[in-house]
Amino acid sequence: MTLDICGRSQALDRVGEVISARGVCKSFGPSRVLSDIELYGRSGSIHAIAGENGAGKSTLMKIFAGALRPDAGTIRVNGVSRQFASPREAVKSGISTVFQELTILPNLSVAENMLLGREPSKFGYLDREAAVQIARDVLVQLGLDIDPLRSAGTLNIGEQQLVEIAKGFTIDASVFIFDEPTAALNRPEVERLERLLANLKDAGKAIFYITHRLDEIYRLCDMVTVMKDGRIVSTSPTSSINVATLVTRMVGRPIQQLFPARSAAGQGVILEARKLKVTWEAPEIDLQMERGEIVGLAGLQGQGQREIVRALAGVSPPVRGDVQKVDERASPTRIDLARGVRAALRAGIGFVPGDRKSEGLYLDLSIHANVAAGIFGNRPLGSIAPRVRSVVADLMKAVDLGKRDARQRVSSLSGGNQQKVLLARLLSAGVDVLLVEEPTRGVDVGAKAEIYRLLRQFAESGRAVLVVSSDLPEILGLCDRIMIVKGQRIVCEMPAATASEESVMNKAFNG
Repeated sequence: MTLDICGRSQALDRVGEVISARGVCKSFGPSRVLSDIELYGRSGSIHAIAGENGAGKSTLMKIFAGALRPDAGTIRVNGVSRQFASPREAVKSGISTVFQELTILPNLSVAENMLLGREPSKFGYLDREAAVQIARDVLVQLGLDIDPLRSAGTLNIGEQQLVEIAKGFTIDASVFIFDEPTAALNRPEVERLERLLANLKDAGKAIFYITHRLDEIYRLCDMVTVMKDGRIVSTSPTSSINVATLVTRMVGRPIQQLFPARSAAGQGVILEARKLKVTWEAPEIDLQMERGEIVGLAGLQGQGQREIVRALAGVSPPVRGDVQKVDERASPTRIDLARGVRAALRAGIGFVPGDRKSEGLYLDLSIHANVAAGIFGNRPLGSIAPRVRSVVADLMKAVDLGKRDARQRVSSLSGGNQQKVLLARLLSAGVDVLLVEEPTRGVDVGAKAEIYRLLRQFAESGRAVLVVSSDLPEILGLCDRIMIVKGQRIVCEMPAATASEESVMNKAFNG
């Protein structure tokens, strides 16, 4: 039994139940993070766990994985009550978990990673030949073209994630848990992961799938459980719940429109690039942005969108080209991007990287320190910036962080709030062009709506935004104009209001 949004008792089909949580509670000190959780997973089913950051999703999955112990309640696997003292015990019970933070050891081979702690032995010694053969057999079974002798440190993120999944097959896991598995993957890697999920489902595995991407819930999952404030709000067949209802259950209020209404652009050119050559191999491109608009760069993964944005930001300076910033009096100023990020920032161009943790934020510093870094970024060494505390406080309110303690470490914030800190820092630097990679990667649906609103407000104030996103619905809903990139060339552009996924993908494939 579980509860729907109105608190009514709701009977659910539990045929084929493999794993369940009943009456599970968990607290950290005085903070209750899970309350009386009832959840189950069944054979041959993909079960989505949805909710905002902080809803308790990952805590519950860590209890299933043996990384945390519940304060109360029971976990049952294949009908047997279990109390896991460690992740190793959960693995022995047939539970495989792929967390966002991968556990691959880069100095070991693929085979060594797959069998770590469970290595075959012969006469008391490690049987390397047997280990490689076991790993190879599993990889072939999963259709993965990965050499088991290859060093894991040479794999890309997508390949590392597939190796994590392959680990589960070496223990013959009956339960697989995925925590935001597509957050850092490109489109081909996502498609390969989805094929693998289908294979797991066909093999009768019980799969829990945590994601902030609503399209993945509807495309992949049979059931969806919504969590909020450490409680189960509802559990329903995915086919029985529409997007509007799902979002309302997740955030506790209706979001009338995820994307804010588009506004009239055409307030004059703000940034122009002519004969821009981002790498020696790339063709020359021309690009123009106007005040008041959000422009999206779309296309198949790896076609040059990221390189264009990073060239304009000075992160990877272009080989050549003329880039000009135009002020409100229509007076152009050439930017010497060979001088890097600092030159772009001084010209009023701010960059939001796709990996905010490793490239954008000072995770061990406070919100105040991270935001204030933008104020001091363009000032001479040793200069004094007046009213820093009040400026930071005002910017925190502007990005909806006003209720947060400015002394709080950024590492303790959710993905959405970390993204807001990064935006606040660039606002403090006085930029009027934002170049944004993956604006809502790893961000829950409520925070997505807030970030979209902030980007739209930024553009409407007479500034401009250039967005690169692997989420095509995001490009279509957020942007005013879409530029299609193929082979590092801008092959066409179209108004977002009249574009569709089909029209964009047609141009992305055919140019």
